[in-house]
Amino acid sequence: MTWPHFARRATAGLLLGLMVSLTACTSGSTAPGIATSGDGSSSSSSGAQSAEGDQEPAYDVTPLIHPDKKYLGVAVNGAPSSLNPVNNFADLVGKQPNIIASYSAWGDGFNVEGAKNALKSGALLYVSWEPFTPSVAKIADGSQDDYIKSYAAAVREANAPVALSFGHEMNGHWYAWGTKKTKPADFVKAWRHIHDLFQEEGTTNVIWTWSPNVVNPVPTVKLKPLWPGDAYVDWVGVVGYWTLTGASTFDTLYGPTVKQIRRFTDKPIIITETSSEPGERRRADVRNLFKGVEDDPDLLGFIWFNITKRADWRIQASPLALAEFKRLATAGDFGFDVRKQ
Repeated sequence: MTWPHFARRATAGLLLGLMVSLTACTSGSTAPGIATSGDGSSSSSSGAQSAEGDQEPAYDVTPLIHPDKKYLGVAVNGAPSSLNPVNNFADLVGKQPNIIASYSAWGDGFNVEGAKNALKSGALLYVSWEPFTPSVAKIADGSQDDYIKSYAAAVREANAPVALSFGHEMNGHWYAWGTKKTKPADFVKAWRHIHDLFQEEGTTNVIWTWSPNVVNPVPTVKLKPLWPGDAYVDWVGVVGYWTLTGASTFDTLYGPTVKQIRRFTDKPIIITETSSEPGERRRADVRNLFKGVEDDPDLLGFIWFNITKRADWRIQASPLALAEFKRLATAGDFGFDVRKQ
């Protein structure tokens, strides 16, 4: 998307024209097979599992795949291990977010307590699962199965709704799993393999979210060869930021990507990462974002990146934009308690 990534990422500092991805990673790592708790400690995911016959049914995510109202999500430092940053954001915008975004590097344990925290607040947890190493081809060949199964077991242990995006922005070249180092066929094979292992573990409380970058900065990379197939995906996510020198309307920012996606799937779409660069146009960007999502019944909502990174992407950095965000968030169909679906 539009700006460099966090320092732990292999591609930190890379600028991709007008659109470079912007994300935030989890701090620290845990050994494979270890589920992290909210206070930074760890616990064995397998040890907490009860016998299959005694385990409660997996959380049913079906009602959350295409709800009547729109999602209003946020990525904010400190969440979901703590809900204080989320609640502070809710106080600012007048609406409680119902998606809390987070990032998990390959090899990290799943944040069980974070998923439970999100659900307690009426939200689902969104995880960008980032395979920096080993290669996607290695993941596809089965050599990482023990880790995948342990991660799946931890997600099942949480028994909360989790939207999981493996290898987001795979159509860009700025990540280790991107087009410079990964063949589309390997990406698809890895995605399907991970999905199937989760199914074997009984981890059905997952909304599988395939999330490319907007195609504007990489127009020659076609999305269809990277598509795992309708049977393996619940949501199509799109990452796209409003920048001062980039696309200035909803249609020019997201339209080319949505048009290409609709050639091979009719799965619902959600904007999984967005914000607007501070400037005179920011208030209009916020208005265009809300209107664009609200006007399309197949657009489920958006996740706002409310973190300072190479620019102050926080909505509170611009009082007029904040006022517009709050007006639209409270007046429209954005935000609902996922527990009541």
